[in-house]
Amino acid sequence: MLMRVIYLLLFVLMSVSAAAQQKVVEIQYTKEQLQARRKEIMDNINETQQQLDALKNDKKATMGQLRALQNKLAQRQNLIANINDEMQDIDNTIRSSSKEVVNLRQTLEQLKVRYAQSIRYAYETRSSYDMLAFLFSSTDFNDAMRRMKYLKKFRDFRKQQVEQIRTTQNQLQHKIGSLNAEKAQKDELLNSQQQQKQVLLAETNQTNQVMQDLKGKESDLLKKIEANKKTAAKVNKLINNIIEREIAKATKAAEEEDRRNDAAEKKAAASATSSGSNDNNPPKVLVHSKSKSDSQPLLLTPTDVALSSNFEGNKGKLYWPVEKGYISDHFGTHPHPIETKVMIDNAGVDIQTSPGATVKAVFEGTVKSITVLGGVKMVLIQHGNYFTVYNNLQSTSVSPLQHVSTNQPIGIVANDDNGEPTVNFQIWKVIGKKGSTKLNPETWLGKAH
Repeated sequence: MLMRVIYLLLFVLMSVSAAAQQKVVEIQYTKEQLQARRKEIMDNINETQQQLDALKNDKKATMGQLRALQNKLAQRQNLIANINDEMQDIDNTIRSSSKEVVNLRQTLEQLKVRYAQSIRYAYETRSSYDMLAFLFSSTDFNDAMRRMKYLKKFRDFRKQQVEQIRTTQNQLQHKIGSLNAEKAQKDELLNSQQQQKQVLLAETNQTNQVMQDLKGKESDLLKKIEANKKTAAKVNKLINNIIEREIAKATKAAEEEDRRNDAAEKKAAASATSSGSNDNNPPKVLVHSKSKSDSQPLLLTPTDVALSSNFEGNKGKLYWPVEKGYISDHFGTHPHPIETKVMIDNAGVDIQTSPGATVKAVFEGTVKSITVLGGVKMVLIQHGNYFTVYNNLQSTSVSPLQHVSTNQPIGIVANDDNGEPTVNFQIWKVIGKKGSTKLNPETWLGKAH
């Protein structure tokens, strides 16, 4: 009976231990994710700092410096938030490990008590259970064999008790070591958090100083804002015109195909009527469906359909148009970072990058236009019903109607009016014969770099 109880206890302990080990693995996996995210944020901060160092060669405060500082400030806040998440995860692990330590200590004490009882019982009954006397008192051979098996089981049971105690002691020591390591890591994270908060405070002061310097140049800023608005309006009009031209060409091609199909069907119907005039059954007239839908005028071929579908299927996973950089101005209408009463309407996103950076196609497609506006170049690439725009290039390495592959270089970035290397990236979608709409590139691009 006692042995059955011990087996049952051991089975329960093994099950609990296996569940606890599985839980630890899950927590470590989450911890690894947080650590990887912390490294990614630190890499982004260091990259932004490199760009900021390059901008500091100009002693005057610029919008590029301000945006770099704001980006670094936001990344630093993300870093602190990630550290908080890591510490919360460690706190959960410490609480779980502490409970396991308590349980293991209780289990160890119970095993020691049961082993002591077993030893005490064997000592007290040693004269009655002398092995030879116990065996020779058997009634027959089968009884003797049963008694030998009993003695062996009792001996094995004692060995198992010792092994259980040793295993539990090892588990306890290992868990205590893990617990101490978790506490040490938490202390390290606390120190890192305090350091990051101090750096954040210094960067906040630096950002505020640059903002104050720029506020002293309000008239120049307002002139640049107005000039940028006019340039953006010209760019949007130019893009609209190019897309409308492509829609008109596709619509005309579809209509011509429909006319050819209609003529072919009428000819076939007339031939069928003349050949079947003596038959009792009237001839069947074939009616073809229109070749292209009004809602998808640019999908002229199966290749166009597949390309458009693949582009749409990669939403949130598109490559960035530059290898390194950060979004310095977001999509849509929002206040200017200095002149907050002035609203900016960005048809795409501005990505500030390194001087002379290579601009690449985010997806395969066909170059539909290369235009020059304000001394810089703009490339427009068609992907079925979608278009991507790469504006503010100082040079291009592709030509109109050329098919480009994903990540293929298409040009070199130019400096904007503030002197910073910045590419304006846009995504447009055709919504039918009536025109197109602008999409937020941030929801289409994958992780940076």
